[in-house]
Amino acid sequence: MLGSIEEDLITLKNNGQFRQIPDIEYKTDGKVIIDGIEYVNFASNDYLGISTKTCLMDEFLVKLDCKHELFSSASARLLSGSSKEFKELEATLAAMFNKEAALIFNTGYQCNLGVISALIKKGDVVFSDKLNHASIIDGMRLAEGEFIRYRHFDYEQLEKILQEKRNNYNKALIVTESVFSMDGDIVDLDRLIELKNKYNCLLMVDEAHAFCACGDTLAGIGYGKDIDIVTATFGKAVGAFGAFCVSSREIIDYLINKARSFIFSTSIPPINIAWTNWLLTEKRGYLEERKKLLEDIVYNAHRIMQLKGLETVSKSQIIPVITGTNKKTLEVSEKLKAQGYYIPAIRPPTVPEGTSRLRISLTADSKVEDFEKVLNIVKS
Repeated sequence: MLGSIEEDLITLKNNGQFRQIPDIEYKTDGKVIIDGIEYVNFASNDYLGISTKTCLMDEFLVKLDCKHELFSSASARLLSGSSKEFKELEATLAAMFNKEAALIFNTGYQCNLGVISALIKKGDVVFSDKLNHASIIDGMRLAEGEFIRYRHFDYEQLEKILQEKRNNYNKALIVTESVFSMDGDIVDLDRLIELKNKYNCLLMVDEAHAFCACGDTLAGIGYGKDIDIVTATFGKAVGAFGAFCVSSREIIDYLINKARSFIFSTSIPPINIAWTNWLLTEKRGYLEERKKLLEDIVYNAHRIMQLKGLETVSKSQIIPVITGTNKKTLEVSEKLKAQGYYIPAIRPPTVPEGTSRLRISLTADSKVEDFEKVLNIVKS
């Protein structure tokens, strides 16, 4: 058995797919210190730059009626791990998305895993965009029903599949990300809503990379649209921890009773929940200001790419630079690091074979001039 593990590790190293956890010492606004060296950080999902704002944290802690029990829930929600903080945040989220109810999960991975595996039973089916996140794929694998993946953004293929196969199943779920995590492109939700209504499906949208970062409101790309289930995380633009699902009261009640990743997990410490709710309520105006700043940076970054004649499918703060092979991607990443820019190589299985890339992640703390310098280094 150990021999097989050793062989697999050697194969990963030979293929340029071996991963190691970076020795990150400290993070500050738009910067990261690794092994004592400071780099411009283009690898963060902290899109509004909230997690490094110590002034915000100090303000929160002063206002917080801090009790020792806030630092651990010590149990699953259905036992003794719930508290008023959870109920308050779930009410905030339901109102924010104009939905009947919300349910907090520990992570975005556990959320998608739990929602899909709970809802899809024998005789049911999921229709999934081929580039959906691993949490969605694993949720489909755990579900008792079947799943069918359609080509990325190929809604004509999806409709053909629906025409041929929808009547073979009981419940059907179409699932997609809104802003795709590795390409930064944005789904055509209106088309999916048309298809889900035409073929009697539920529509689930993962807003992880849009929540508080993209769209007309903090609620993401799909706010106000006919979407049955929305999932998203607090660990990206909100600069907190955890995840959630918003939907009808019936679906949320069902998840409370059936979603194993919710039922069998010790819940998040209440202090994290209180922090998230404070940001989304009392500091909502600040989040909106940071979102506007991010939008201006994203606009200017895309404009620079156009002026340089660089094509991209991205429409968001996530900008991929496809380099192709694992070897080349690692080389370019190291070249950037040597000049002070931290952009780790993204390789299979995170992305399809032959599409290894640098995933440039813009935040409200990013500087457009740094982005332009990165592009110049990549092209040189």
